[in-house]
Amino acid sequence: MNNDQLTAEERLSRQKHGLAKVVKHAYNNSPFYRRLFDAAGLHPETVATPESFHKLPFTTKNDLRGAYPYGMAAVPLDDIVRIHASSGTTGKPIVAGYTRSDLDYWAQSVTRICEMAGVTKKDIAQISFGYGLFTGGFGLHYGLERLGATVVPFSSGNTERQLSLMKDFKTTVLVSTPSFAIYMAETARDLGYDPLSFGLKIGMFGGEPCSDAMREEIEKQWGLKVTSNYGLTEVVGPGISGECGQRTGMHILDDLYYHEIINPQTGEVLPRGEAGELVLTPLFKEGFPVLRYRTGDITRIVPEPCPCGRTTPLMDYITGRSDDMIIIKGVNIFPSQIEEVLAAFREVSPHYQLVLLKDKGFIKDLEVQVELAQEGFTDRYKELELLGNRIRQRLRSTLSMSPRLKLMEPKSLERTTGKAKRIVEMEVPDLEK
Repeated sequence: MNNDQLTAEERLSRQKHGLAKVVKHAYNNSPFYRRLFDAAGLHPETVATPESFHKLPFTTKNDLRGAYPYGMAAVPLDDIVRIHASSGTTGKPIVAGYTRSDLDYWAQSVTRICEMAGVTKKDIAQISFGYGLFTGGFGLHYGLERLGATVVPFSSGNTERQLSLMKDFKTTVLVSTPSFAIYMAETARDLGYDPLSFGLKIGMFGGEPCSDAMREEIEKQWGLKVTSNYGLTEVVGPGISGECGQRTGMHILDDLYYHEIINPQTGEVLPRGEAGELVLTPLFKEGFPVLRYRTGDITRIVPEPCPCGRTTPLMDYITGRSDDMIIIKGVNIFPSQIEEVLAAFREVSPHYQLVLLKDKGFIKDLEVQVELAQEGFTDRYKELELLGNRIRQRLRSTLSMSPRLKLMEPKSLERTTGKAKRIVEMEVPDLEK
């Protein structure tokens, strides 16, 4: 049976079975969840249905960090065959342990996402995600192999070598972050290659948001079809949801990942169609199960069915994170708002950085640094002044405040082979003087 075309009744039946199984397993085998249930006065039987699951407290990123390294384990460590972890740039890394069964389910998930994107066994897929503790490289690797595609496990970095092999191996599918795909196209042109001549057909991008403007830029530069997919280490890795050919949202595999949309402030479960924070529960995990995990990602479930015929619900594109909101002079700002403004100006490139200007540890102002586009670059002061004024006006209208703006020369901002670093902090004493 095609799990992407289950009826509503079949889908609900699988969710009920999965919830009952994973809740019971977590309670009986995870000391962390046993304590959580007991503290809340709950038992598996009272929360193991879609109707009652909301009674269970959330699991948060701080819970997982506090359980470092093996506090979330629900099987003997002898049964854990692989460990992945988050980068841990803001604290201890979050650890995920997998049994053989977990890895099999994970590979199945990624295979389904790859099929949705249009990948077949005839494709040659170059993985430019980093391998190692990061889940992206290995996740896509085993899903693509399971599909039967030829995998080139290059990993990240060494861009010139990447391009050389991509051309020699006749790669048709590129797996990377969106920002690295743009950087590779820039490097190809610097080396005298035309990116359109490479013959890439499909881009499977993840690891960071991909705005409409970035999608259009990548497709224009490479001549491929951009598809987005979603996942996170805390839940399993990539493979939770992904785009089909219609690209009207990302199909969430809800027979494997029970999802809820909540009000980030109150924790209330919201009706289908309303935007809020995504909460996920993988229904199959044995090694390190997670129940009602608050992802921090803001999205919604699209009410309308997808024209592709799949019955898996559509998850809208991530519009921001509940924890990446910046408060400047009392105004709430999401980086995605700024990216949308910049994307409307052809005179600037997709490369930008938001600098939080601090005085004694407190955010006092925001500086938007954006590179001028290479095409049509000018150093004429009057033209730059007019462009800057137009961007400032649009930012002020969108954000209800006036951030500082700095127009940068092409290729002046630091490039990365992984996730683009969009937000940086700078201590500027006596900023307001």
